[in-house]
Order: sequence, then structure tokens, then C-alpha cells
Amino acid sequence: MNRKLQSDDIDALYEAVSCIRTREEFYNFFEDLCTIAELQSLAHRFSVAKMLDDGCTYQDIIDKTGASTATISRINKCLGYGADGYSVILSRMKNK
Repeated sequence: MNRKLQSDDIDALYEAVSCIRTREEFYNFFEDLCTIAELQSLAHRFSVAKMLDDGCTYQDIIDKTGASTATISRINKCLGYGADGYSVILSRMKNK
């Protein structure tokens, strides 16, 4: 965990997310919390992370998502050297 990012506001946000119980509540909460563009951007990044985790090449990802090489590279760096946030969640999703 990056201590530089830790704050009472972020803790409260994470606590709020942990209280969500249904997919509909997720949709409603994030619709209120984020702009459409912010939500689409988050979903886009996660899609890139899934594709990288599945072994897709940068070119495959660019062709399928339109993501920039900078975005793909940043996400790839997180997958390899980050806090394992993507990796933990992707692994759990595969095991469902």
C-alpha cells in the first residue's frame, strides 16, 4: 500500500465501496460518484489489464481497445511491479 495515497477521505471511500452488496448498488454508487467519462476510463484500464494478463500483445490491445501505448505500458508496469492490486483481483475473477 502506498502510504502517500492514504488519507481519511480515501479510507472513507474504500469503506463505502466495501458496504456495496449488489451489482445494482455498484452501478448506482459509481454512477453518482463518477462522471460517465471517469467510469468509462476506469473500465477501459481494467479491460487493458485483463488483456495483458491474458497474454495479449500491445498491438492486439491497441486494435481492440484503442488504448495508447503509454496507457498499456503503465498498466503493464503495475502488473509487473505494482502493488498487486490488478493481479489479486484478476486471479480471484479467474477462480470464480
